[in-house]
Amino acid sequence: MDTLYIVIPNASQEFKSFIYNLTNDLNTVWIEDDLNLPDLKDKKILFALEIDDCGFNNTLFSIISKLYKRGNYSLSNSSAILIVQSPNELYTKSTSQNIIFLLNQIGCSFIGHPLIEATQNLNNFMTWKKRLGLELDNIYFHLSKKLIKNFMKKHYEIIDNPNILALHASSYKTSNTLMLWNIVKKHLNNCTINEFHVENGTITDCKGCSYIACKHYSENDSCFYGGTITKELLPSIKKADCIIWICPNYNDAISAKLMAVINRLTVLYRKMKFYDKTIFSIIVSGNSGSDSVAKQLIGALNINKGFHIPPNFSLMATANDPKSILNVDDIDLKAKEFADHIMDNIKK
Repeated sequence: MDTLYIVIPNASQEFKSFIYNLTNDLNTVWIEDDLNLPDLKDKKILFALEIDDCGFNNTLFSIISKLYKRGNYSLSNSSAILIVQSPNELYTKSTSQNIIFLLNQIGCSFIGHPLIEATQNLNNFMTWKKRLGLELDNIYFHLSKKLIKNFMKKHYEIIDNPNILALHASSYKTSNTLMLWNIVKKHLNNCTINEFHVENGTITDCKGCSYIACKHYSENDSCFYGGTITKELLPSIKKADCIIWICPNYNDAISAKLMAVINRLTVLYRKMKFYDKTIFSIIVSGNSGSDSVAKQLIGALNINKGFHIPPNFSLMATANDPKSILNVDDIDLKAKEFADHIMDNIKK
């Protein structure tokens, strides 16, 4: 049986008891501070966190800082999930996005839907109450137990000759981000690559149909808007083993057209799960902020939509003037290494 490493810093006795009851049928190692921090390579890890009124858990970040000092591969071949509890209705998502990004940078992967969040009075479980008919505290326990069970039995295998879909909404003439993708692409072998350019007029943002209406369209392989997205893009996503999001930094955010694609994924999500689909990203910022875009992708695609995030899922660079990406130090080597990394980590 695999051992579950439980990182549970600065926790109340009540929260410790909750986590213990979730995991008492497993082999566990508990880590409560950065003293005598064990080697966490090749491990399955649960980050169980109580955050404060500001969304902080300072002891956790001391642990993460110590892991960073061990080097870029201190979580190599490890995977993690999170249970995050807040004393108010804020910060569970933003804190989790930040933690996932930081851990991913040092080699940690994350299964789809890796987070159970508990806000003040467990109000975020009200929609689940309508479906499950349980009390809120029982829903919290039930969903957490299910996450841990699925996580412990999940093992990925590399896909041979994967189908890769690259999504972008950029200008072929001026986009540094697209140029970087083209450098990466020339090093991708033994795979099928399909590119989709989300152009003006091909994407309308989600209308926000009711669950029943969205489910109806989904069952008929359609959507309220129909058009190119339904006929071409969603089938391509359905077929893909891996999706590479090519994202220039627009005001520290994903571009509107790519965000609309994410929003429109809901109709496909109603019909299938994305657990066996891997995502990567290529992000170029004019000045700074690539991490802001990466965290948006983590929140939208990994936490909410359930795509698998491999270690070091994003290649990030800074380039301002058109074609200046070509002058970034060692960019060809970085692109080749990222291409090799993609092929080594497209798994199901």
